[in-house]
Amino acid sequence: MSSLPTFTMLGTGDTVLMLHGIGGGHLAFAPQVETLASIGYRAVAWDMPGYGHSAPIEPYTFKGLAEACIRLIDALVGERDDPAPGRPKPDQPPRGAATRAAAERGGSVVLVGHSMGGMVAQEVIARRPDKVSKLMLCGTSAAFGKRSDGKSADAWAQQFIAQRTAPLDAGQSMADRAAKLVPQMVGPGSLPEGVRLAEQCMARVPAATYRRALDCIVSFDRQAALAHIGVPTLLVGGEFDRVASPAVMKQMAQQIPNARYTEMPGVGHLMNLEAPDEFDRLLLDFLRG
Repeated sequence: MSSLPTFTMLGTGDTVLMLHGIGGGHLAFAPQVETLASIGYRAVAWDMPGYGHSAPIEPYTFKGLAEACIRLIDALVGERDDPAPGRPKPDQPPRGAATRAAAERGGSVVLVGHSMGGMVAQEVIARRPDKVSKLMLCGTSAAFGKRSDGKSADAWAQQFIAQRTAPLDAGQSMADRAAKLVPQMVGPGSLPEGVRLAEQCMARVPAATYRRALDCIVSFDRQAALAHIGVPTLLVGGEFDRVASPAVMKQMAQQIPNARYTEMPGVGHLMNLEAPDEFDRLLLDFLRG
């Protein structure tokens, strides 16, 4: 079996698994991990394959990413019933009997996905709906390079990739890219500390992984699966998000049976870092609802 992705984990209680975006890593959910753990949840933020210390996958596809996430869910939920001394340390994947026990019981988690992580979350619930009890999708879409009205957005998608890879081809580093791109993705009400953390996260992404993730993201299309999402779902958009616009998020919410949309004012694409207190409030209300 392939190795499990690495992750950070804090707290005990019901498991909330958070999936970062293309320029992130487990630190992108650092504020939420701390908040959730402090009030009785087990907060887990993974490093997507190829990020942090998580081994890359081949081929780099949404199917492979979802399978890695499902393996982690099985391990996490099974590990819940182990005695505390046997629990893995943060950033170390649980293994062995706990993984088998979870698979047998079919345990589930609350899944929170941001941007590309929201696409992975959609892929997970499409493939294994029994693994997800609630779903929160933030700054994401049901397809990339496609539009629900049937018109092609391929030119936009290719431009999106070219704008992000051409500077790397010219010798810039991921830190250079982060310093340029992150300020363009946030809104006027962003918390400066959150913007700095977002830049740090993106600077740590291996350039090779970033390129593969960009190639992967344009293949995503789960528009037809939205109507089959059967769990409570919250969609969160940023007022100034130019990557996953509020209009896109609203349209998604209308296609999911048990979903609602909420919009965060003053922020852009990186809403959980731009306005962590407000984002945490929305998340906690959703978890308790």
